[in-house]
Amino acid sequence: MTSGEQTASAEQATSFYDAVGGAETFQRIVAAFYREVATDEVLRPLYPEEDLGPAERRLRMFLEQYWGGPRTYGEERGHPRLRMRHHPFTIGPLERDAWLRCMRIAVAEIEPELLDDEHRKALLDYLEMAANSLMNAPW
Repeated sequence: MTSGEQTASAEQATSFYDAVGGAETFQRIVAAFYREVATDEVLRPLYPEEDLGPAERRLRMFLEQYWGGPRTYGEERGHPRLRMRHHPFTIGPLERDAWLRCMRIAVAEIEPELLDDEHRKALLDYLEMAANSLMNAPW
């Protein structure tokens, strides 16, 4: 293998998680998201716990695993089963839009040096797809 091939191979092996700064970036996104949730009139009532810390940890672990980081979520909680886990909560357009608004604010806090346009778009596209797929209430 030539030096150029090794470099190309190493670049292909870099996960999204590593490319955007790893644990620190995901911790910052999720912490900012839950700061927004804590004061959101639509979302806050959906969280039964007074302390949002456990929910914050679960979301951080899930996103880290999804994007190629540590597999802690799966080791501790098994398969994500997102639709099943969210089924007890009414998620319609109002809830989806509030969730996406909080997520967009959180993602916007990450500097472009860590989250470039390509990675930012991929993350936001995924979050929008996920939010739409979890809707369980009529339009």
